[in-house]
Amino acid sequence: MTKPVVAVFGAYGHTAKFVTAELLGRGFTPVLSGRDAAKLAEVAGGLEARVASADDPASLDRALAGAVAVINCAGPFGDTAPPLIEAALRAGIHYLDVTGETLVAIDTFDTYRQDPGVKESGIVIAPVMAFYGALGDLLATAALGEWASADEVSVAVALDSWQPTRGTLLAGARRAGRRVVYADHQLSVRPGDEPQPKSTWTFPAPFGTQDVVGEFSTTDVVTIAQHLDTERITSFINTTPLKDFVDPSPDGPEAVDASGRSAQVFVVEVVVRRGETTRRVFARGRDIYAFTAPIVVEATSRILSGRALTSGAVTAGELFDAKDFLRSLPFDELSLGEPSDLS
Repeated sequence: MTKPVVAVFGAYGHTAKFVTAELLGRGFTPVLSGRDAAKLAEVAGGLEARVASADDPASLDRALAGAVAVINCAGPFGDTAPPLIEAALRAGIHYLDVTGETLVAIDTFDTYRQDPGVKESGIVIAPVMAFYGALGDLLATAALGEWASADEVSVAVALDSWQPTRGTLLAGARRAGRRVVYADHQLSVRPGDEPQPKSTWTFPAPFGTQDVVGEFSTTDVVTIAQHLDTERITSFINTTPLKDFVDPSPDGPEAVDASGRSAQVFVVEVVVRRGETTRRVFARGRDIYAFTAPIVVEATSRILSGRALTSGAVTAGELFDAKDFLRSLPFDELSLGEPSDLS
């Protein structure tokens, strides 16, 4: 049986290496692509490599030839996402990416979400199919359940460390401190010179009560806003991992096992409130970069096997049965919770 070919663009990046390994483990044939031939050769390991550049449409067409989907792992995504999406549409294949860049995610949804041609083609354009963007959206969708709307959705992230990659640092620099917020049923961008709100959040183990900053500019705010009816979305992160941005390691995350995963522990907790009732769900796991791989590859697998619920430019929460998708992921702990009254 022929193994489906999935193109991985930016294949020599940190996250892309996990994505390639995940594709191989699930029976796909990855075709590696990027603009640097030498770096591609270093990671190819017998896989086919195709040199391509985001500013050369013909090279992108060659890179995607014969593929059934493309996973874009190459930042800055403001430069790579638009031409790769157009190349995927020309090829008639699905597009997924792992960007954590909020402004790019907004632009992608604004450009393609209302395009009737994309919807009618049956092609899926799935940006931010990663730890940030997909996970919070799936948890919020699962928590909302049969509710048609909520007054507020809160997403809180706790990391014991970050050790950001070069791509994460560059994305932060490009954002220049600007924060995407959602209030009164509307996304807006606040300038970086406004102070972030500070408070505390009591997370599940192993974190407990932590100092947090609010208006954490995560793509989860963008994805949740696309399809869940809520007046307000709040987002928080504990302050501990932010210290890693003051003096970041030049080497990024430190591998502690054969797969290349770091020892980093994460918890993502989502609280959905309607009136006096809340629903609280959370997930705990390891290494936010490595964890992106099972998310985006599981999404790819479900799209290709006909298990996507819709098409067009959509989020994880719209594309899939949220609870079923979450249960397929390799968390250390997953709690989809029960309704509880606020005290």
